[in-house]
Amino acid sequence: MVTDPIADYLTRIRNAVMAKHRVVEIPSSKLKKEITKILFDKGYILNYKFEDDVMPSIIKIALKYHPVSKVSAITNLTRISSPGLRKYVGADNLPRVMNGLGIAILSTSHGVMSDKEARTKNIGGEVLCYIS
Repeated sequence: MVTDPIADYLTRIRNAVMAKHRVVEIPSSKLKKEITKILFDKGYILNYKFEDDVMPSIIKIALKYHPVSKVSAITNLTRISSPGLRKYVGADNLPRVMNGLGIAILSTSHGVMSDKEARTKNIGGEVLCYIS
């Protein structure tokens, strides 16, 4: 049993990027699926697949690398809010990651979304992680 599943998710991706793996398999949950969709929409991962027919269900993530220099699209993954210390922000205090070059993923009352989406909808929430 994992105490912090989001930190485990980010660590698995971080380790796969450092080892230059093409695909990483992660145990699935609804929150992890939503974070994966955001990573795909923002262009940080190449593709993903939810395999719910196997037990336990898993997420397969194809990592994205530059074709020539082999540099990963993901350079930094940082967990912000943890089970022991939650970090909440209001709509007026939404974080800017790398001056707008990265994204912050928030869990709001309207679902999981990036900081840019939360800024346009003018809602705050729990800051899950920073990705750049």
